[in-house]
Amino acid sequence: MKGLLPWALAASLAFVQAGAQPARSIEDLLSQMTLEQKMGLVSGTGAQDPAIPPRVAGAAGSTLPLPDFGVPQITLADGPAGVRIAPAREGSDKTYYATAFPIATALTSTWDVELLRQLGEAMGNEAKEYGVDLLLGPAMNIHRNPLTGRNFEYFTEDPYLNGHVAAALVNGVQSTGVGATLKHFVANNQETNRFLLDTLVDERALREIYLQGFEIAVRRAHPSAIMAAYNKVNGQYSSQSHDLLTRILRDEWGFEGLVMTDWFGGNDAIEQIAAGTDLLMPGTEQQATQLRDEFKERLDPAALDRAVRKVLAAVFSSPTYGNYAFSDAPDLAASAKIARHAAAESVVLLKNNNGTLPLVAGELSIAAFGNASYDLISGGSGSGDVNEAYTVSLAAGLRAQTFQIDAELESVYQSHIERRYRELPVPQSIFEPVLRPEELPLSSELIKRKAREAGVAIVAIGRNSGEFADRKLEDDFNLSAEELRLIRTVAAAFHTEGKRVIAVLNIGNVVEMDSWRDAVDAIVVPWQGGQEAGHGLADVLSGRVTPSGKLATTIPLRYSDVASAQNFPGESTDEEPVQDGWSRFSIGQPSAVDYAEGIYVGYRHHDAFNVPVAYEFGFGLSYTEFSYGEVRLSESNFDSSLTVSIELSNSGSVAGKEVAQLYLRAPASRLDKPPRELKGFAKTQLLQSGETQTLTFELDSRSLASFDSDRSAWVAEAGDYTVEIGASSRDLRSRARFTLAAEIALPVERALVRR
Repeated sequence: MKGLLPWALAASLAFVQAGAQPARSIEDLLSQMTLEQKMGLVSGTGAQDPAIPPRVAGAAGSTLPLPDFGVPQITLADGPAGVRIAPAREGSDKTYYATAFPIATALTSTWDVELLRQLGEAMGNEAKEYGVDLLLGPAMNIHRNPLTGRNFEYFTEDPYLNGHVAAALVNGVQSTGVGATLKHFVANNQETNRFLLDTLVDERALREIYLQGFEIAVRRAHPSAIMAAYNKVNGQYSSQSHDLLTRILRDEWGFEGLVMTDWFGGNDAIEQIAAGTDLLMPGTEQQATQLRDEFKERLDPAALDRAVRKVLAAVFSSPTYGNYAFSDAPDLAASAKIARHAAAESVVLLKNNNGTLPLVAGELSIAAFGNASYDLISGGSGSGDVNEAYTVSLAAGLRAQTFQIDAELESVYQSHIERRYRELPVPQSIFEPVLRPEELPLSSELIKRKAREAGVAIVAIGRNSGEFADRKLEDDFNLSAEELRLIRTVAAAFHTEGKRVIAVLNIGNVVEMDSWRDAVDAIVVPWQGGQEAGHGLADVLSGRVTPSGKLATTIPLRYSDVASAQNFPGESTDEEPVQDGWSRFSIGQPSAVDYAEGIYVGYRHHDAFNVPVAYEFGFGLSYTEFSYGEVRLSESNFDSSLTVSIELSNSGSVAGKEVAQLYLRAPASRLDKPPRELKGFAKTQLLQSGETQTLTFELDSRSLASFDSDRSAWVAEAGDYTVEIGASSRDLRSRARFTLAAEIALPVERALVRR
């Protein structure tokens, strides 16, 4: 940020030479700072400015230090799946690795908020030991469409689940003293033209689907920061929307932390500060020039002071300001243990005919087909990537548990993978996709021979995606012709020999399954389980861990069944590419995407319109069985809150955990509503065979309410409500009803974010 830093630093040094003393409070400091220093503080130090070298190599950005006031530079690093820093540093022979934890879609599949809190603590400790003050995560945009390139970074299609898992992760990170950043605020649900995209969404959908998760996380976890999204919302950039950043986020929800832009986001620095943005990242010369030249005419000095206060508050609460002596040596072994545990807990078992799983070590040799059996994908690419020391493959994980892996197949695949990686272009930046070897065609004769020799087959299919590009329908959401041929040929050969076939999906988000799922005996989804994925998956396949993962996103029969399929990723509004922002990244075609489906996203759409699915939201099998008791309500007439309880029993033969999901059916006389919406969930402890646990849930007035845009209020209609608790959104085991005698209306200040 060559235009801003020199004069900001010069002013700071001049203050030192004048003999100024460090301020004792933020208000004292504000009263002593020059206008130039204030402007410098609300902008990052720039991506490559030599005047302010980064404290942590590979970190995403940093704030401006004011040494005369004792205000240090603080460091911001990417972190949705682990701390992203550079593994190599100039002048050092040491390699600085971080732990690659399971991706967000996998973590949410655990439905285990305590596990996420523990994992967040491990992530925060690594950040702290590497000198990072603010982690740029979690990312919590909605799975609106399965083709979104960064869905792997996002938790779920459901706003309630979204908010609670994000809050757990934030609480874990911030228990270490490192700050967490919720992103991308808001309705940033695609990569195509993301810098120049206008999201057209009605206020009810914005409130109920896209904002609600952020609101829950803000209220329950008090994150240190919020990152505004790149896109516009109904015509205005998110980072320049006073309605979103001030009226809703600060005034309505009571958020007290720092608001920053996404990197190079927006196109008007004055508007950003006026709207409620506090920190412009990473900081550019154009922003500095605009702040200097247009400040007097366009910006209220009080808005600049507000931004400065927020930046200083973030600095003063940081480990760096507290003089924490970071070690550059976090306990990676301890992190690996929790990563392995989380990887196992996130595995979703979708199919298990005739007890195909678990496998018994030592009794079967395994023929592992598919590149992903040996080249497992730990996580997506882009800013959500992590520089980990290793990734445990599926084959390695199984071998570590004494399973015999077919050596000939492994050699064939390893040779293919290594040769293709030598031939494929190497990404020149984190924003370029990692090209992976295409699936290796195998002869039918080889497959038939392996069917005679091996005891069981595994076919592993891998997918990767990342920033700047959305997924494709063909050869991505839909399997490629070679992948389909592999599954069907292996299945036919092994079934002829009376042997079983297991499909493993090493994916960041869903793929089409209906055309091939009947061919296999079991389907296991470990997602992208981080660096310990192979061990975690092997723990489940071997029966060391009973699977308890549940889908956090619906798997449709076909892409056309998705509510947003007809209007994703939107349409261009201008034929000519333009640049509208602060960097070369900000170029693209101006476009708009219509969220015409409104609130009917994911299971809300499928259930409301009776659309069949491959596997519904919340679905996941176990190696044991669970029985649900009666739903018990603390009262039959709702006043201001209600307690719901239910007993769950392990009625099977092995120990396991179950996720009980509470859905609510609400009256719909004034507003149309989905048949049911998730309003609570709880995961049991590890229940032994025959053991019972009572789970409790709390419903409050907001649990009952939908947003009425005409009244600018959350409204719960009078009438009968039905509580449904079960194992998925379509496997509801027990029900109870209560009555709301009179309407409840919870008004909000009208915000002009309407389309």
